[in-house]
Amino acid sequence: MREMNGFDEEQIGRLLHLLPPAPEGWVQAAQELPAARAMLDEIVVRAEQDAAFRLQLQDDLERAVAAAGYEPSPFIVSRLRRRLEAV
Repeated sequence: MREMNGFDEEQIGRLLHLLPPAPEGWVQAAQELPAARAMLDEIVVRAEQDAAFRLQLQDDLERAVAAAGYEPSPFIVSRLRRRLEAV
């Protein structure tokens, strides 16, 4: 079956095979991203429902995240700061 771009699945597969493999860091990040997003969602929901936890996050985000049992990685902290601005 031809796609609108003129390539069929086999041609696209051959072209993709010519590309170098993705850098290991990209692969690892892609594997970790779903869990990180779920963790962010959990923290934001808890902050929306728990005023004391929300205050702890506002006072010292990294410490509150760690005390809640999560790893306060730079990625998590930066994304969480952005998401909590809307809470």
